[in-house]
Amino acid sequence: MSLTHFNPQGEAHMVNVGEKAITIRRAIASGKITMQADTLALIQQGNHQKGDVLGIARIAGIMASKRTADLIPLCHPLALTHVDVQLELAAAEQEPAVFCRVTVETKGQTGVEMEALTAVQVTLLTIYDMCKAVDRGMCMTEIRLVHKSGGKSGTWTTNT
Repeated sequence: MSLTHFNPQGEAHMVNVGEKAITIRRAIASGKITMQADTLALIQQGNHQKGDVLGIARIAGIMASKRTADLIPLCHPLALTHVDVQLELAAAEQEPAVFCRVTVETKGQTGVEMEALTAVQVTLLTIYDMCKAVDRGMCMTEIRLVHKSGGKSGTWTTNT
């Protein structure tokens, strides 16, 4: 197995996907941001002075998925057919956190893993940005690809 973004001379290049089959591609990524209990309460109550934290973060994640090729140098620009950003607040007995799960889909010649991962990161960063005035110690963790399907390599799902 080799890294696909390098040519035989070891130079970085954009992978040629022109001959690949057009298939339905889907990726799911997830992550979380932990915070102080008071910060989570502000988000939950919806009375944060900057507005609807989760709604704005959700829109930021969707926008980020569509701009991934502008951020990651060797990503192909893709016409996404679906982006779904799900946000869930931690249960009372859990560590205070917001969990993020993003599903991205397209019909094309390359996968959407980077778009899903980018959406998770930007969603969590937006929560951080909106809440940093009250909690600079928030921590984004466990960002990972959970599932991908479509294409020559088929379906992959994490074991954890």
